[in-house]
Amino acid sequence: MLDIKWIRENPELLDQALAKRGAEPLASGLIALDEKRRSVVQAMQDMQSRRNAASKEIGAAMAQKDMALADKLKAEVASLKDTLPAAEEEERRLSAELTEALSSIPNIPLDDVPVGKDEHDNVVARVVGQKPGWNHTPMEHPEIGEALGYMDFDRAAKLSGARFTVLTGPLARLERALGQFMIDLHTTEHGYTEVSSPLMVRDEAMYGTGQLPKFAEDLFKTTDGRWLIPTAEVTLTNLVSGEILDQEKLPLRFTALTPSFRSEAGSAGRDTRGMLRQHQFWKCELVSITDADSALAEHERMTACAEEVLKRLGLHFRTMTLCTGDMGFGARKTYDLEVWLPGQNTFREISSCSVCGDFQGRRMNARYRNKDGKGTSFVHTLNGSGTAVGRCLIAVMENYLNEDGSITVPDVLQPYMGGMTRIEKAS
Repeated sequence: MLDIKWIRENPELLDQALAKRGAEPLASGLIALDEKRRSVVQAMQDMQSRRNAASKEIGAAMAQKDMALADKLKAEVASLKDTLPAAEEEERRLSAELTEALSSIPNIPLDDVPVGKDEHDNVVARVVGQKPGWNHTPMEHPEIGEALGYMDFDRAAKLSGARFTVLTGPLARLERALGQFMIDLHTTEHGYTEVSSPLMVRDEAMYGTGQLPKFAEDLFKTTDGRWLIPTAEVTLTNLVSGEILDQEKLPLRFTALTPSFRSEAGSAGRDTRGMLRQHQFWKCELVSITDADSALAEHERMTACAEEVLKRLGLHFRTMTLCTGDMGFGARKTYDLEVWLPGQNTFREISSCSVCGDFQGRRMNARYRNKDGKGTSFVHTLNGSGTAVGRCLIAVMENYLNEDGSITVPDVLQPYMGGMTRIEKAS
């Protein structure tokens, strides 16, 4: 959420930032709404001050036995008491309206973010590795998995409908191995603290990280009013909601390996084959809670941690700087890691790493005590995938495909596979 004080002081900057994101200008309407709210607040304060003063004047008038003046003042106090509730209700209504309006405004892009409309305007930051050097014909992961006999979409549809997958045998173990490899790497070498957190959260948690109110249709809700997490970003970031942290203890770095649940309401007709876009999938999430001065360096560090996963798996990928029109709602800057998929003959996103400034900190009311002792500031937050396990499984299957249809297990995963070096067709 943006600060209305900042908007009042920088209306042109807000509208320029919204224009970069392809949105309409909003500053004048927000300022007018805020001025209306502030005028009501001032009127309430004036009425309360006058009521307090009149109450004191009543005592003085009675002490002087001026009953006429005392009665007049009593009538004024009674009138103010009758008027104040309506003003308080109007202030609550205007404050709620302003909060709702602010809650729907996307974050301000950093100055170095490329301006553009969509993914076609993203910019390549770096390319790592090379395409596989084998000569046999590439295959897409559904064909590979079904030919091996360990990937079943029909049975998944029987159980749950579209956008679900059943994995069995070595492929199920390979998926588990990937998740374990990622969480081990980030906790033992990258300094992240592993967290086991709930998969269902309250409205406040979804609001804190920006999923609500704007993206409710992309979420799954339980019958008792809780939400299934679309990413562990929600729980890991909200661990500090409502708290005041010591700046000396920042950054806090959290990671979790969890299922994620998404309705994919906005992706009808896209990636309907295979495991690329599922309602339920595993993801290793990275979250950092830091101060304003460290956030940008932490963004580069987090991105490097996610890249290391792909490097150790020997996968060809590129890191993209997203343009203003392709960034997420709460991000100020985002790097996407896109892995090469031979079966599709293209790069596909496997991780997004975003720095959000104090956007989420303000929504969560999470602060830190400044080292200089001069008050508190809202925390700055970052989140990234380290990485999406299902998409990483796809990448391993397609890049490590052998001519006979088997899959070579990458060296770093073999200890998690009980020493297995190759996944062959089910007998």
